[in-house]
Amino acid sequence: MLETALSLNIWKRFVNEGVLDASRLNKRIVESWYRSRDARVNPHLDKGRLVLTNDRFHSQKKKNALLRDMAQPHLERMNGFIDDLGMIALLIDPEGYVLSMTGNLHVRQEAGKINFVEGVRWTEGEVGTNAIGTALLAGEPLMVTGSEHYSIASHRWSCSAAPIRGDDGQIIGVLDVSCPVDRAHPYMLGMVTSVAYAIERDLSIRLHKDEMELVRQTADRLETDQLVVVCSSKQTIVCASRAIRRRIPAWAGLKAYELAGFGLDTRITVPVLSDSHGGLIGTCVYLQEATSAASKSVFFPQPVAVGEDSQSFVFQGETGTSPAFRQTLDDLKRVAPTEASVCILGETGTGKELIAQAIHENSPRRTGPFLAVNCGAIPKELMESELFGYAEGAFTGARRNGYKGKFEQANGGTIFLDEIGEIPLSMQAALLRVLQERKVTPVGGTQEVPLDFRMITATHRDLRQLVREGKFREDLYYRLHVYPVKAPPLRERREDIPHLVRFYCSRKSWAISFPDRFFDQLMQYDWPGNIRELMNVLERLHIMTQGADTDPCEALSRFDGFRPPPVSTPIEPSSPPMALTLREQIQMEQMTDALQRTNGNVTAAAQMLGVPRSTFYKRLQKFNK
Repeated sequence: MLETALSLNIWKRFVNEGVLDASRLNKRIVESWYRSRDARVNPHLDKGRLVLTNDRFHSQKKKNALLRDMAQPHLERMNGFIDDLGMIALLIDPEGYVLSMTGNLHVRQEAGKINFVEGVRWTEGEVGTNAIGTALLAGEPLMVTGSEHYSIASHRWSCSAAPIRGDDGQIIGVLDVSCPVDRAHPYMLGMVTSVAYAIERDLSIRLHKDEMELVRQTADRLETDQLVVVCSSKQTIVCASRAIRRRIPAWAGLKAYELAGFGLDTRITVPVLSDSHGGLIGTCVYLQEATSAASKSVFFPQPVAVGEDSQSFVFQGETGTSPAFRQTLDDLKRVAPTEASVCILGETGTGKELIAQAIHENSPRRTGPFLAVNCGAIPKELMESELFGYAEGAFTGARRNGYKGKFEQANGGTIFLDEIGEIPLSMQAALLRVLQERKVTPVGGTQEVPLDFRMITATHRDLRQLVREGKFREDLYYRLHVYPVKAPPLRERREDIPHLVRFYCSRKSWAISFPDRFFDQLMQYDWPGNIRELMNVLERLHIMTQGADTDPCEALSRFDGFRPPPVSTPIEPSSPPMALTLREQIQMEQMTDALQRTNGNVTAAAQMLGVPRSTFYKRLQKFNK
């Protein structure tokens, strides 16, 4: 009880005075408290606010049917155990809605008093720091007890939550166990973490089997020259016909709608249902040549959908297909609608300002101004007047009517401070004060100007290391580092290079034809200057290829660091290579994948593919595996 009383006193000081003794709280709790306050969550909220209607709740459950199916057996096994312990178990979707609640009836009734019920949205944005919402944002298991919760609605509760991830690493839900504070126990966190991992494992097996069945069911449709692709339940292309493979060599992993960038429109979409469980496992998409000139564009800046029922997410650049940048987009979708401060971390040239613009353009402040300031380019002696403005006559050479600083110019919108690590210590205290009070006093002025802005910062430096070295204030760090977003370097998203090249050339209206080996050269390079260096290389190539029949590969090989791709010498086979049909190629790929997943266990691999072991051995012999 002493620990609970201690955290309650810490909570009261933070809520009433804005003072926080961060050393006595978990780092994730500290970060979440700052996020909650910056998002203007009411700490005195006594119950959940957003509970879905019956129709909306039914729709939400239907949208997350796979998650519910995979979690249900585990929840049923937990039910008797948690009932005896006076606890409840909850399954939450990635938007923070409670899909199911099981466990002790009396505890469920108590939970109902604060609207902690099925259909409620229990995110940080709704109720502040809590195990469910904070686990969703932090992406890791978390236990929140008593007054560690930001709003008083949960002060009598102890909650442990763990995210559930899909095969692609994206969070698809959260498992939570909650109970009154006096029944809390540290094993709660270990329990939800282990069960969440078990759900992930079952989900991975299910999805793999579904994909194998999807390929088997649609193999016949791909042995033609029709324009057809097969998409998984996540709308990702997993198979393509010969016509598509010839036309789009990098088809794997694209979304069906992205094919519009290659001059193709969807003609008809046919659902594919599982023979084993009856659920949707994918779609077969038949395509046709695009009829409009606009759809033949070589790039595809399509809006990235946040969800079925939500507004489209707009990104004004090229997204590509890499998992690294898709993770960044997922972070942007989550944080853009909030008021939380964002810190974009990334090397020079990774497009941090474009990311900041995307956050602004998808936020409630999209109609307000967006002010970008490079802190590293402002002389230290001018930084205060540049950011905060100055009054008339503040110094020699001052403008007659004074000057509105960047913060005042950004009023009602978003201010983006790039290279925040370059701000001197003397300015950091003033910046912290503006962030805390939301007011600014111009240099030489006496009147405070109230401000309403959202803060986004970016840096290529390690701010935590600067804090340890005493070069960056720790309290300012926590103010700015509320929701970090990584801008991945180009070497971690090489598969996006062809998309970026086509996008940039199309935007410049350059008619340059690039062979496949040109992209091979680009992807062998490490790109220390990232996307900015790639754009510079394309500018140089455009200049070099003007008015001459110059091979882009030859021109590129003259640049430092670029070499032609090695030409592989074919190895003479001991016997003529076997010509395989598309069906046989797919079978061989399936068998290879199954053997890798089962560590070479033929029996287990045959079971995974749903074929007799004798058939599996015959195919092994046929394919010389």
